Amino acid sequence: MNIIKPSFELEPIDGNAMLRRIEAAGRVCYKSEDRITEGSAERFVRMIVKSGHESVLEHEKITAKVICDRGVTHEIVRHRIASYSQESTRYCNYGHEKFGGGLTFIKPCYWEEGSAPYKLWEAQMLLAEACYLSLLQHSVKPEEARAVLPSSLKAELVMTMNLREWRHFFRLRTAAASHPQMRELACAMLEGFRAALPVVFETL
Repeated sequence: MNIIKPSFELEPIDGNAMLRRIEAAGRVCYKSEDRITEGSAERFVRMIVKSGHESVLEHEKITAKVICDRGVTHEIVRHRIASYSQESTRYCNYGHEKFGGGLTFIKPCYWEEGSAPYKLWEAQMLLAEACYLSLLQHSVKPEEARAVLPSSLKAELVMTMNLREWRHFFRLRTAAASHPQMRELACAMLEGFRAALPVVFETL
């Protein structure tokens, strides 16, 4: 059994090129293409974000690969304006060597390692792994054995959203009312997005 923390990777982002394309699209609305100059894109995009004219942000997208627990993926995929490719428990056989011959779980951020709740969770993950692997040894298909897999199972998910939908995602998923593990991932991701494209995400 392997226990890891959630993580994410962003596709390579050329922020300046994205801002220029957003400006080119957005200025059509005002017929102000003649005002495009070196450095005008950043000012323009900051202006449309401030004014709430966020539909212009839909012309650009960002793809991220996230590693989190399956419970969190169930929340993520509720965001409709997006594309997803998710690790399949139906087709992945976690008994194979390429998976290390066992299961990987995401560490709960709300229980201290070594605490009574954490130990109970850890014991249950060990039982789930043992049951899953035993089912495979009885010639059960992975798509059937997955019935015993818990929400804490590690899942990899590639997700693509336009910039407006990413802003919506972060507004919802970094809020105090969000699930702790969803918020743990989303807050870390938002910092990465701010670093990559501050003009679009600095106000969140």
